Amino acid sequence: MKFRLLVVDDEKNIREGLAVSLEMDGYEVVTAVDGDVGLKRFGKGDIDLVITDLRMPGLSGEELLRHVTTENPGIPVIVLTGHGTVENAVEAMRRGAWDFLTKPVNLDHLSQLVKRALQNRELALKHRELEEELAQKKQFETIIGTSAPMRRVFDTISRAAPTKASILITGESGVGKELVADAIHGLSPRKGKPLIKVHCAALAESILESELFGHEKGSFTGAVSRRRGRFELANEGTLFLDEIGEIDQNIQIKLLRVLQEKKFERLGGEETIETDVRLVAATNKDLKAEIEKGNFREDLYFRLNVVNIHVPPLRERKDDIPLLIAAFLKEFARENNKTIEGVNEKARAAIYAYDWPGNVRELRNCVESAVVMTPGPLIGPEDLPPTIRRGNDEGWIRIPLGSTLEEAEKIIIRDTLSAQRGNKSRAADVLGIGRKTLHRKLADHADHADYGADGDDGYEEEEL
Repeated sequence: MKFRLLVVDDEKNIREGLAVSLEMDGYEVVTAVDGDVGLKRFGKGDIDLVITDLRMPGLSGEELLRHVTTENPGIPVIVLTGHGTVENAVEAMRRGAWDFLTKPVNLDHLSQLVKRALQNRELALKHRELEEELAQKKQFETIIGTSAPMRRVFDTISRAAPTKASILITGESGVGKELVADAIHGLSPRKGKPLIKVHCAALAESILESELFGHEKGSFTGAVSRRRGRFELANEGTLFLDEIGEIDQNIQIKLLRVLQEKKFERLGGEETIETDVRLVAATNKDLKAEIEKGNFREDLYFRLNVVNIHVPPLRERKDDIPLLIAAFLKEFARENNKTIEGVNEKARAAIYAYDWPGNVRELRNCVESAVVMTPGPLIGPEDLPPTIRRGNDEGWIRIPLGSTLEEAEKIIIRDTLSAQRGNKSRAADVLGIGRKTLHRKLADHADHADYGADGDDGYEEEEL
């Protein structure tokens, strides 16, 4: 990395002499004839260190120092003074200067000061990057997943969180939209301010309006005192509106005004209140379809959907199931004071075969139930809820009651071969029989034509 230094001095010989010396040390140097020009050049945002004279016409070195340390306190400033007044230099140090030198400048001493200052800046930048990385990892700890769809979600959160843009989180119920809202707030500049959550679907229209905007005393029956709404409480922070698709048209209009003007009035009040809120909304509805039905305002949709984060359903990211199960097992085993080693093969098959219409929330409940029900260290299919234990056609073989042994065997062979895409060698392995035995049984059941090519890989087994 090649550092860029700014040298500010109204004396041409000193300015140019310092520039030549520093360039010989390998730095890129830009110069300014006075404090005003120096401040303008510093404003471009690409300066790593400033060297400034203390006394200059126009904007003084003290004023330039104050601007630099206020706007970017991580930039080191070395102050030069030709008056030999230690008092002034000490005052500059108190105001945030890295160090000071008296003129005439000892170039070797300056070189060492610059080197140490930049090393310190590099360490500070690396420390800040590490802190930001750790903070990001901490925010994502509650959102479990390494699949490609979830990596896209993490990437969008990382890009959008530091901005002021409104965000619309979409996805089915139970996918973890609220956790995404938590991560957005935690990675934003507003993380030290309130994160206020409102679940719109749980409140009637009249209650929701008061909840959002507040009310004045006597504005309706039961309003015995003034109450601040969530927009006031979330000022300078983040307001998360869950199930935004459920709000009434009248509230939609008021919500649109707040997003456009940053202003609102309490219910029954006349005072206009200004607010600075970052809005994050979530819905499991198709808002475009709701717009076509006349249930949702298109202008509000565009205001909310500046950035869209779609959280995929669990059935589209089954690669994340092992991580989710491990996390939930650890949580619920600790809560129930049990030692759980894991999930056995048959239970895993049932879990993978299930489509999880309730998504991560349903999986979490399933694991909690299994931990409670299992008598041993391993969770088996008998410990799973009935709907999951039954599963669906994928991964399960259904044999109708009343079937003969011959009919049951035929169904087992047929469905196993189908699951192995017609590969008879793999089907024989799954069934625990030799390939020749499988061929004979297929001939006995006259099922040759049902599965196409043999799919053999040249591996030959003895008959059992």
